[in-house]
Amino acid sequence: MSAIIEMGKISARGQVAIPSDIRSQLSLDEGSKVLFFTEDDILIMKKVTPASFAEITKPLREAKKRIKENQVNALIHRMRKR
Repeated sequence: MSAIIEMGKISARGQVAIPSDIRSQLSLDEGSKVLFFTEDDILIMKKVTPASFAEITKPLREAKKRIKENQVNALIHRMRKR
């Protein structure tokens, strides 16, 4: 897959149009899911496929096995303090 570099612009509503060449290359159609990740001033947008969604959510599914429902509130409060 070849690299494509394009410039975009954010609308007044915070929307960004993905250039057509990039949509075509990644097979991004209406309703496709994407994941946004930021670190410092870097923004990465990744196409989410069923396989990548399973990989992304794997730690959550594993944590679900270890956390009991009655522990959720305390866990949320601990995380918010950080």
